[in-house]
Amino acid sequence: MRIVEGRAEDIEADRARTRELFEHTEETGEPAVRVWTPHRQVAFGRRDSQENGYEEAKRAAEDHDFPVVEREVGGRAVAYTGTTVTFARAEPVNEGITERYDRATDDLLTAFEELGVDARPGEPPDSFCPGSHSLQANGKIAGLAQRVTGEAALVAGIVLTRDAAEIVTALDPVYAALDVPFDPESVGSVERAGGESEPEAVVRAVETALVEGDDEAADDREA
Repeated sequence: MRIVEGRAEDIEADRARTRELFEHTEETGEPAVRVWTPHRQVAFGRRDSQENGYEEAKRAAEDHDFPVVEREVGGRAVAYTGTTVTFARAEPVNEGITERYDRATDDLLTAFEELGVDARPGEPPDSFCPGSHSLQANGKIAGLAQRVTGEAALVAGIVLTRDAAEIVTALDPVYAALDVPFDPESVGSVERAGGESEPEAVVRAVETALVEGDDEAADDREA
């Protein structure tokens, strides 16, 4: 298994690194894992860009010192503070979408247990970036998404370590501009759930769980 560590020098280079990870798995069939803390940003989804209030939402993010990026896929807006952990596991298409989601969810539950968090599947009503594959513990603390091509699948998502209040401050006006229901109390974090919230500790716990959750794992690390 290929393991990619750390973040790139800027937002675009960072996104390119994950694209390259996925392309490597598409071309070679070698599984790959990346767990890191992206640069500060608010990432909008394709649905956001079609809303009447999109320009206002982008201004609201920038007013709170969050650079704006747009995702090609995925759900609604997500705020990364610099301590938010992101994960990605690329693998050959050897099972169905549901099976990959279930396995990744189990791996995250293992990581949260290691961090001292009693998490469970699901999310509170009116959560940020609402979806059917999330985990909660005193609020939503993780969300998962999936991209599948003919050759490979990428299961990716985020874990909120800290900064729940800052995320609420940024996303509240963003979701208001998009006219999307959002409950500030739905935002959780590992810290709010009483776990070990040091971002590097979360990175290591999630990385270990994702690697050990792949039957073909072998440690081949690169920065």
